[in-house]
This record gives sequence, structure tokens and C-alpha cells, in this order.
Amino acid sequence: MDALDRVVKPKTKRAKRFLEKREPKLSENIKNAMLIKGGNANATVTQVLRDVDQTSLEFFSKKSDCSLFMFGSHNKKRPNNLVIGRMYDYHVLDMIELGIEKFVSLKDIKNSKCPEGTKPMLIFAGDDFDVTEDYRRLKSLLIDFFRGPTVPNIRLAGLEYVLHFTALSGKIYFRSYKLLLKKSGCRTPRIELEEMGPSLDLVLRRTHLASDDLYKLSMKMPKALKPKKKKNISHDTFGTTYGRIHMQKQDLSKLQTRKMKGLKKRPAERITEGQEKKAKRIKKN
Repeated sequence: MDALDRVVKPKTKRAKRFLEKREPKLSENIKNAMLIKGGNANATVTQVLRDVDQTSLEFFSKKSDCSLFMFGSHNKKRPNNLVIGRMYDYHVLDMIELGIEKFVSLKDIKNSKCPEGTKPMLIFAGDDFDVTEDYRRLKSLLIDFFRGPTVPNIRLAGLEYVLHFTALSGKIYFRSYKLLLKKSGCRTPRIELEEMGPSLDLVLRRTHLASDDLYKLSMKMPKALKPKKKKNISHDTFGTTYGRIHMQKQDLSKLQTRKMKGLKKRPAERITEGQEKKAKRIKKN
């Protein structure tokens, strides 16, 4: 047996805990992002990274494994450059290079801001996000980067932060809004969006995407998490659950009913029923 094929057991408890954290899990850990400033980054790229750090719910920690990254750089060939990517099984899965054509910083827009840690609502507009493969992967990557931790319940009053991505004519427009609830004279409030920054006009430059097989493997759901199919249960468009029950045919004539005045037979019905029984006896004789 080759030395590389042998399983090396951890010699300390700290090493054992480290290896256990790296093992596959049914429920993934919260994804952390690493924001990296290149040595040749200019003031624009530096400020973009700072604003993204305040906008995103992901945080970089030296003690945690980062599955998302953003690298900012600037040079003559590719000015104001951003590379956004993600990892799978400790290898690079997808990388997409974006160019910053226009930028308005978070501090340059003087409107009120959302509290730090607010979970955003993500909105994607444009057919390219559903038609073009590069834009489809970019949409998936942006969702991973900005969606934050998965929560079981949502407080409606906390829905006040919107990130809007628009794909139009080969460009991606990134806008950040604060959702305001205004009086409308009725029970349902009037909703307005107030831009709070940052604002970015991006252009797609280069992509390094995983193969279709590797991408499907990274999206594969464990069998333990797949919902079990229940027999004779169906759902309609509105989510209403319908159940089908199988039972033997019943003889309703033998069904016991409660003695109620409304169910008692009238005198005329009794006379008719008695005549029918008498006629049946005569026929049998």
C-alpha cells in the first residue's frame, strides 16, 4: 500500500476537531467570504471592497474556512477589476471577472442606512440571468455571496433591505435600496425604495467556470435531506394539500342515524312503506 493511501489518524484532540469540521455535513455551515485587496489596487477598488464588507452579511475570520472570495486589483490592461469566486471541496469551483465602469460609494449617498446585519432581499432583472450560462452562474454566485444565513422564520417588519441586480446590454447594474413603508390610507402600506448605496455599473470580462458534471456534483442534495414521498397526497397550485383515502364500499341503508324529529317519517310515508311491504309478501306467497 502506498503511503498516500494510508489514512493518517490525528494525534491530538485539536487535530481531530479540525478534521471533523472539514468533513461533509448534512447542513452546511454559514458561508464566509474573504475580501482580498491586491497590491496594485487603487482608491476606487479599495472603497468597493469596504462597501461590500458593510453590505454583505459574510465576514472574514482567520479561524474559519472561507468558501467565497472577492479579489480587487487595478492595472492598465484591466482597470478597476473585481474577481468574485467560490470554493467546493477546497478547490476553486467558479471565478468571474468583473470590471467597474461606474461607482457611487455608500458614504456619498446621504440617505439613512439599514442596521448592520439586516438580511437583504435579492432581486434579479433581465433575461440574460436565465438564458446565458455565464450570467446564470453569476446569478448563483451573487446569491451565495449576499444572501446571508438561512433562517427558519421571517419577521415582516425586518424586510427593509433590497439588493437589485439588472443585466442589460452586456452590463450588470448593482443597486442597494432601503424599503420604506408609507401611509396609504388603508391597512396595506405604500412601499417606496430609497437608494442608500453602494451603486455599481459592472461589465463581464472573463469567466472560469466548473464543468457541468462538477457543478451538478456540488449542487447534489444528500439522500437524508430529500423529502420522502407520501402516497395518496397531492398539492395544488396554491399549496393546498389533498389526501386520498381508500376504503371498502359501504351499505348506506344499514347506516345508523341519530333519532331526530327531522328524520322521522311522515304518516303518508309510513302508509306507503307498509303497502309496499304487504305487496311484496303477497307476491312471495
